[in-house]
Amino acid sequence: MGIKSTRLPSLARGHAPGQARGSHGALGSSPLCPWWHRCSGGLYLLGAFRSRRPNEPPLDKGVIPWLGYLLDFRKNSSEFLKKMRRKHGDIFTVLIGGHYFTFVMDPFSFGAIMKESRSKLDFRSFASKLVLQVFGYKPIQASQSTMHALSMKHLTGDGLSLLTKATMGNLQKLMFSKLSSGEEKRPWQEDNLFHYCYNIVFRAGYLASVRHGANERDLVNSNQLFNEFRKYDHLFPCLAYAMLPPKDKLEAERLKRFFWSTLSVRRSCQKDNVSGWITDQDQFLVENGVPEYMRDRFRFMLLWASQGNTGPTCLLAPPLPHEASRRHEGCEGRGREGLEGEQATSTVLRQGDRVALFPHLSVQMDPEIYPEPHKFKYDRFINPDGTKKDFYKDWETLVDGEEEIPAIDVSRWGFGTMQPIRDVRFRYRRRF
Repeated sequence: MGIKSTRLPSLARGHAPGQARGSHGALGSSPLCPWWHRCSGGLYLLGAFRSRRPNEPPLDKGVIPWLGYLLDFRKNSSEFLKKMRRKHGDIFTVLIGGHYFTFVMDPFSFGAIMKESRSKLDFRSFASKLVLQVFGYKPIQASQSTMHALSMKHLTGDGLSLLTKATMGNLQKLMFSKLSSGEEKRPWQEDNLFHYCYNIVFRAGYLASVRHGANERDLVNSNQLFNEFRKYDHLFPCLAYAMLPPKDKLEAERLKRFFWSTLSVRRSCQKDNVSGWITDQDQFLVENGVPEYMRDRFRFMLLWASQGNTGPTCLLAPPLPHEASRRHEGCEGRGREGLEGEQATSTVLRQGDRVALFPHLSVQMDPEIYPEPHKFKYDRFINPDGTKKDFYKDWETLVDGEEEIPAIDVSRWGFGTMQPIRDVRFRYRRRF
């Protein structure tokens, strides 16, 4: 896939389209000229004059200038992309909120795009704008390599062992805090499964990464933090696409200020046993002249990056038997080899457009490859003669499920681990 660098035409030069000369002189000298130039410039900025060039993907600007398909994309991004795919094919460019997005849903093209040089496809520029928009943080120039080195220091080796120990301790505190112990009767507790898992894992990871040795007050405060985080996480996809309605924009700004204050450098200085992962990164920002308010925002970004996917990921599918897993790995490798052997068609992308690789509607969602792709099947990749799966207790299932597995929330496609559209109730109690 080629990337073509082009310069956009300037309407300020030459005569405007349709301009005529007559005995009264050029149109440029008439009072209408400034109005015409302003009108033309406005239409140009709205994308009214853009047209498809040779070898470019199909272009669809919608019927509303500048907005394009913003409302359709906000309403249901999954159905919108399916509709565009049926209309234009696997690669197409659409106008969404003043930006042109080229969606690539052809898996044969992913490799060509990923191999392009950063001079043609620059993710850092987009990432800098994104973190400023969703977290209020403006990255400094030479921070990436140093931040990576600090993360390697504290998230591997001895640093990882210390973090793991703190996380395990927090998990025990959180899981057993509401459960009775001893010889007295142990009543059943009831909760939502996804909420429970997300809550416990988020709080344990947050407390371990922020400080070592959480006390009872920290456990209570972390629960409030989780509740506010879930509200913000719910708004995150539309916030990233700049598609929030006015009411949600106000809520997003309120939540940002809450996290900036709660995670602030000033507050952490009042606590003991602050994690070295946090203090080392903050020291690096101080040495590079980053103001305190921006360091507060960096910590908010760090929280979302470290915990946004951790909680949802803890809900794992039933484990595959070892031999069946190895057979599946072999099948996956052969499928990948077949994909790499194909040649992608040549497509030219315009400079300044945003490229979105969208695998969620690609191979794994094709019913001709995987029957019923939207239905959860624990044995989808196990042959009929595969090893018997492990059951929960004494090789017998405890009870038939009373609820169907909920569907995924497709509005979060492209933003980490998928989440269910609804929760499932469950009961639990302490055994010992």
